[in-house]
Amino acid sequence: MRILLIEDEKKTAAYLAKGLGEAGFQATTAGDGDTGLEVALSRSFDLLIVDVMLPKRDGWSIVSTLKRKEIRTPILLLTARDSVRDRVKGLELGADDYLVKPFAFSELLARVRSVLRRSQSVQSPEQLRIHDLEIDTRRHKACRAGAPLNLTSKEFLLLAYLVRNAGEVVSRNEIANQIWDINFPINTNVVDVMVRRLRAKVDDPFKDKLVRTIRGVGYVLKSD
Repeated sequence: MRILLIEDEKKTAAYLAKGLGEAGFQATTAGDGDTGLEVALSRSFDLLIVDVMLPKRDGWSIVSTLKRKEIRTPILLLTARDSVRDRVKGLELGADDYLVKPFAFSELLARVRSVLRRSQSVQSPEQLRIHDLEIDTRRHKACRAGAPLNLTSKEFLLLAYLVRNAGEVVSRNEIANQIWDINFPINTNVVDVMVRRLRAKVDDPFKDKLVRTIRGVGYVLKSD
């Protein structure tokens, strides 16, 4: 497993890279945002660990640029900012998880494995189909009525989760747990924003709407 660590504090970067190496990962480091983004765009990684406060280009900008360029590599943000607004901002931009500094290396390692596990869960050799919607989890592709859907990694995870649970109502907390590994009740609209973005691609261009809102409960994908 190849990991890119974008961290400007040299001692922290060296410590984390050494620990990741001992845990069996191949860690590459970058010391500023511009260099980190360049490396992330030019090479293939299984995970990016990105500090938010970086010289030249901050972590928010890196995440935003990668998602705009449709780079689906999972991203774990490191941040000294513990406010709900800052954490939600990272998730809404497309990060897969966040970790607040200071943290124990054991916690970082647990988050790394969790993000990788969730990412790999949609890469199993499986074809999902419901109505005119088809999902290829091995190739990470989805199409509806034969038209390809340009989904981000998070949108793909959400759609696959809804399809696997078609006909069953899933709550916002269940979605947050599945997509971001958030194991506590959330009081923000990050899930609603993600569902709205998914609908714009899966439902809006088509007459038959598949994703439905169950007011006060959650969401359900129309079953056969």
